[in-house]
Amino acid sequence: MSTRLAGAGVVVTGGGGGIGAALARRFTAEGARVVVADLNADAVNAVAEEIKGTAVVGDAASETGVESLIAQAREALGDIDVFCANAGVAGFGIGRESTEDDWSLAWEVNVMAHVRAAKQLLPAWLERGSGHFIATVSAAGLLTSLGSAPYSVTKHGALAHAEWLAATYRHRGLTVQAVCPQGVRTQMLTDAGKAGDLLMGESAIQPEQVSDALMTAIKENRFLVLPHPEVAGYYAARATDTDRWLGGMNKLQRKIEQHSFDE
Repeated sequence: MSTRLAGAGVVVTGGGGGIGAALARRFTAEGARVVVADLNADAVNAVAEEIKGTAVVGDAASETGVESLIAQAREALGDIDVFCANAGVAGFGIGRESTEDDWSLAWEVNVMAHVRAAKQLLPAWLERGSGHFIATVSAAGLLTSLGSAPYSVTKHGALAHAEWLAATYRHRGLTVQAVCPQGVRTQMLTDAGKAGDLLMGESAIQPEQVSDALMTAIKENRFLVLPHPEVAGYYAARATDTDRWLGGMNKLQRKIEQHSFDE
């Protein structure tokens, strides 16, 4: 059964721009009451003012930050019906080794923020028999992400967490979805530089196309949300002919390295 969005209380993290802002606008258009959260005060306040929602400025990844966000959201909305764990960090850098800080930040934002939010939300959701958790994962969680080991590994973790929630609590009224786009024209793609453009530039879509795909998936009650439908084929190839798939990814890696050397 799909979630009824009209009148629903929705929280979107990373809502100051990109996919998060697009989700906030779309949920509002569907009649939901929306709380947007972001570290960037100016950006999130602007989005909240635009959609006539509520802004929460703070860290949606730390334990205290998540507790504060949930408390403020409940004050504004009453019940939280839908939680979009959308905030994420990438850390792309071809030719640059990932540091301990890169790994720590990616783990906190891309995985533990989801874990901490679910921990806060589940008791009330399970008691009433309904709740909806949406994780912005990325196709990297289904495949891999050349150029950033922390991003790839932690997005796999975010997908695994979403799968676990769905498998464990579906019969108790919990709806879980994993949003897995490839390139999206956001600041994250811009920050990935020429390597990101080479990997995803031609197929990159607008954030609004991600929100469109999510709305369709909500109506169809589908776990995987694939704004790039071709990802389903890549995912199947990864599972059924892993060595061939890895060979193809390595070929792409060599292309990236050659492009970098040619610069």
